[in-house]
Amino acid sequence: MPDSTVSVSIIIRSRNEERWITHCLRAVSEQSYKDYEIILVDNRSTDDTVRQAEQFPVKVINITDYTPGSAMNLGVRESKGKYLVFLSAHCIPTGPDWLKSLIQGFEEDDKVAGIYGRQQPMAFSSPQDKRDLTISFGLDRRVQRKDPFFHNANSAVRRDVWEKYPFDETVTNIEDRLWAETVLAQGYYILYEPEASVYHHHGIHHGNREDRLETTVQVLEHMYANDEKYEFGQLNPQKLKIAAFVPVRGESPVVEGKPVFHHTLAAAKNSRFIKEVLVLTDNSEVAGYAESQGAEVPFLRPPEYSAEDVDLNSVYAYCLKRLESGGWFADVIVCMEPTYPFRPEGLIDDLVVEMLRGGYDSVIPVRAEFNYCWLQDGEDHRRIDGGDSPRQFRDPILVGLKGIGCVTLPGILRQGRLIGDKVGLVRIHEPFAAMEVRSPQDHEVVKLIRDRFNNR
Repeated sequence: MPDSTVSVSIIIRSRNEERWITHCLRAVSEQSYKDYEIILVDNRSTDDTVRQAEQFPVKVINITDYTPGSAMNLGVRESKGKYLVFLSAHCIPTGPDWLKSLIQGFEEDDKVAGIYGRQQPMAFSSPQDKRDLTISFGLDRRVQRKDPFFHNANSAVRRDVWEKYPFDETVTNIEDRLWAETVLAQGYYILYEPEASVYHHHGIHHGNREDRLETTVQVLEHMYANDEKYEFGQLNPQKLKIAAFVPVRGESPVVEGKPVFHHTLAAAKNSRFIKEVLVLTDNSEVAGYAESQGAEVPFLRPPEYSAEDVDLNSVYAYCLKRLESGGWFADVIVCMEPTYPFRPEGLIDDLVVEMLRGGYDSVIPVRAEFNYCWLQDGEDHRRIDGGDSPRQFRDPILVGLKGIGCVTLPGILRQGRLIGDKVGLVRIHEPFAAMEVRSPQDHEVVKLIRDRFNNR
């Protein structure tokens, strides 16, 4: 540790903070506790942040390759204090005893490694930020022996602890929480001190910016990957009632001595997650064969739901409502059309897992299309593919293959829809998977490729 000439080093991080830096430094200069130095670590500000700061007794350090941890570690290495205080340039101490309140806990217990203070919103802060700050930073002082919540917008750290455990310089945010997790594991404590309060205009979630949310969650998931106390909730497909709907209208074509929909029944029955396979048919012979294969035929659907102009979504909605009126319910439904004999093994379960993992309303398989594509618009058409650049530099058009299998919620089907608002996509690469069997010519193709498909 360097020879200390001050008790406290206040390290302030900034980037284009000219609107706030004067308010921040003025409030610091009015503190009742005077034994401190101020170090400003500036990240290439293009406004007057530095010039405004230089009106006060500050040491300015520039950083180019910025992360929060690297900026704070750099500031510490240029400092002399026994205690290290970290303050964002847009945070304003609310009163003259902020600094004294922030560091006094260190003198009470040498097991306190870090202290963080209260954050209060500005009058003009958004309702969201006011809510978040008020909920996150209460009025009760507390010692945290297990909870690693810590916030470097307004915090203090013992220098001797920092020398053993500096901040992680590789992460783009929540370096404070990672540091707290480390020191707690070594038997230290974290102290929350509400008397050490600052105003913080944007709150702790940065307006729920999507980029910050994604990186924060990535760090958290990595941080707690093996910690059961922080396991993220997941739905277990084995504990859900997942049913397959297989609609068959009229007679089913026969290929290799079996009705075409036999392969769809087999794919549904082979699923680890599907509990019931329901065939929605208007044909008694189809019903008999389905039942012989272990599927259920709850009723024969009426002729009006087999007319040429009736879409499958209407069939699903009718059958679901009729089933539910009799007390039958499912958590998830897999709609599988009978004309696809070449579903890749395990695909249906992959769709189910993706739905539960992503919290989707519906999930369907897709294939990538890199050929030239046009969208017909009346008598006109416009090209919609990725252009003439090499394939590896183009984004594909993803073509939905809902007939192979669409995993969806009953509430979606009940509305006469197949796909909900939040849709997940699972890419498939099997070239035969998208093939349908409808015509006699299709039957001959099936005979040619069946052995190849099954014996790969």
